[in-house]
Amino acid sequence: MSLDLRLLPDHLAICRLPADSEVPAWATSGTLRSVSWTTDETSIVCAEAAIPQNVQSERGWRALMVLGPLDFGLTGILLMVARPLAEAGVSIFAISTFDTDYVLVKESSLETAIQALVESGHRVE
Repeated sequence: MSLDLRLLPDHLAICRLPADSEVPAWATSGTLRSVSWTTDETSIVCAEAAIPQNVQSERGWRALMVLGPLDFGLTGILLMVARPLAEAGVSIFAISTFDTDYVLVKESSLETAIQALVESGHRVE
């Protein structure tokens, strides 16, 4: 099975805030925003340009969206993207939503990631 993916335009960052943090206003910009709370931390994915310099973050990410919506009964979708990227030596940060999956790759690995996905039979727009 081949997948259709779309490269999102934003340059993203992954931020770490203390557990139970409120979502700051700067975290609500961009085409992809995600917040995850655990007992240990609050993780935020958002537009890199919006993040204050004093916030702990890993910058320089780009997002590939699996075009959906995907049925919950489908299995192995994320694996179909992650495996060729792992084989190409590309690290990922994955986010799943109700409708689809997003795979973030470092901008420095973006060309390699797209090439690996295309060579695996996927389409990237």
